[in-house]
Amino acid sequence: MTFTKRDNQRFFNPLGRAVMNYGMIAPNEKIAVGMSGGKDSTTLFYLLDTIRKQKRWGFDFELYPITLDMGMGMDIQPLVDFCHSLGYVIDVVPTDIAPVVFDIRQESNPCSLCANLRRGYLYERARTAGCQKVALGHHLDDAIETYFMNFLIHGKLASFEPMTYLDRTDVTVIRPLIYIEEKEIMSLVKRDSLPVIFNPCPVDKQTKREEMKQLVTRLGKDYKDIRQKFVKGMETGADQNFWTSKLEE
Repeated sequence: MTFTKRDNQRFFNPLGRAVMNYGMIAPNEKIAVGMSGGKDSTTLFYLLDTIRKQKRWGFDFELYPITLDMGMGMDIQPLVDFCHSLGYVIDVVPTDIAPVVFDIRQESNPCSLCANLRRGYLYERARTAGCQKVALGHHLDDAIETYFMNFLIHGKLASFEPMTYLDRTDVTVIRPLIYIEEKEIMSLVKRDSLPVIFNPCPVDKQTKREEMKQLVTRLGKDYKDIRQKFVKGMETGADQNFWTSKLEE
């Protein structure tokens, strides 16, 4: 695929800015990319591979794609073929996550346990493969949705961090798509025919996160720059903007 100057504005510039602002990727690092088969992680791998091969940052780094076999019977062959077309052999990690969550534990709120188990498998495989960092496909809309979920459900004003070091696993999680809107990712996937695998999870699109997605979509219609304002607020906010009770002083 030949990328245009417009693609620089939409994808490569914001991705590079996120990486440089937070020091996400250093020369010669081995970066694991967690690939679920969804549009976001596939787009992340596609863009990082392009950057690496075109030497856009002036230094080299290694990519190591990983996907988890969740035990749901999902056909991951399109993902395997996609990575192979770019010159990679994806590391397929077998797990029993689906049977544990839905059959053994029969969780009424399965998403939390599923996410914890997936992170455990992914970070452990990345560490044993010699990767210093794990790149995840969370984008700007994900960050806003997480903020509203924390606020409305848990009473907490916070989202996930662009980069987080996990001392338990000695792995650093990075989110290079943090400045890119979901609609841009969707357009790239459609234009370049990137593979998106059907998610067979029985609670897909029935979660609180899906409710937050709809909320942000509605707000975005009235407040066109809500995403840009969110980034500004997250990066310029200070502790003194929060209330502190006398009991905590």
